[in-house]
Amino acid sequence: MPEKVRTKITSLRYVYYNRVNDIPNIDWSTLNSKGNIFLSIPYLKALEETLSETIQFRYILFYAKDIPVGFAVAQLINFNSSQLRFQEFPCKIGDTIKNTLFKNLDVKVLVCGNMFSCGEHGFIYDDKSISPKLAFETLSNVLLEIRKSENSNKPSFILLKEFWPESYIQSDYIKEYDFREFQIDVNMVLKINPNWKNFDDYVSSMRTKFRTRTKKVFKKSEEIIVKNLTSQEIEMFKDKIDRLYLSVIEQADFKIGKLNSSTFKSLKQTLGKAFIFKGYFLHDKLVGFTTAFFIDNILDANHIGIDYTYNKSHAIYQKMLYDYVLLAIKKGVTELRLGRTAEIIKSSVGAKPVEMKLYVRHGNSISNTLLKPLVELISPSEYEIRNPFKLQIE
Repeated sequence: MPEKVRTKITSLRYVYYNRVNDIPNIDWSTLNSKGNIFLSIPYLKALEETLSETIQFRYILFYAKDIPVGFAVAQLINFNSSQLRFQEFPCKIGDTIKNTLFKNLDVKVLVCGNMFSCGEHGFIYDDKSISPKLAFETLSNVLLEIRKSENSNKPSFILLKEFWPESYIQSDYIKEYDFREFQIDVNMVLKINPNWKNFDDYVSSMRTKFRTRTKKVFKKSEEIIVKNLTSQEIEMFKDKIDRLYLSVIEQADFKIGKLNSSTFKSLKQTLGKAFIFKGYFLHDKLVGFTTAFFIDNILDANHIGIDYTYNKSHAIYQKMLYDYVLLAIKKGVTELRLGRTAEIIKSSVGAKPVEMKLYVRHGNSISNTLLKPLVELISPSEYEIRNPFKLQIE
């Protein structure tokens, strides 16, 4: 029997599933017409098969009569205060909220979105068939029902992550259903100048100070050999990959939603060239790796791993950033998304900050009312940026 759970009739009908194999593939793929790889069946299957021991997945389809008009992806995760590193949290947390909402926190959270990438990778609807208001009303309904369906250890919070500024006019409809908004740290995005035909063009567009810095990075990292790894090679280096990845996770962001080498191997097997996994070798020793996805003419820089023993002496992280730029230019994408944190160094390669918004509500209506003043204490972290270009790049 497929793990199709309950349906509910409102102005839209929705059905949700516990396993990716139960999703009606045609309905799902038709709605994902732009080919968002983070919402593709192969990507979701790779996550489920390698992470289901610690994360529960839910897949939701919305129908107007019998016509699919939207879908959403959610994850049920356990979250506790020991996973938090406030100095590296992806937004500024006031002392009040630390001592109330996050003190001795041990809860289950229902997340609509993708815990492993920044951006709008949790909810798609056909705006030609339904209005944003109806779409977000139905999304709110099904997320609350999924919460209620958990007979024990119900999720305390429902989180929608995360939306770009151009989507706020639509996503803000969720606030009509008692969700509270807050801004997370900026995503650093580099718009690729169409005049950059190669990496030399990119470097030539920089001011002297930053051209000199770029040359120093490549001088320091000249012994580093970069290689695209196959799924078999990811398996070969799996223990080292896990250690490199953990070394980055341990000192940045809150430790939740971790991937592992098995996931990377599965993604490479299922997605092929759409998933980039590069290994950084120093004298045949793996000292770093980067991952990236191509999505709708955009290069999404994703997870990295670094051996910090060699990072400063061989400028590994800086080289990784320039290699992302080189790849974006070679592939002719319109923009490179470098994610949150490390704003100064990312701006030094030309990336600019773009704000992002999340929405949260408590499952209990009384607690949700108390949540509002606490959420207002959350704000994006402060940051500095640099402009490396001779002319401002819009």
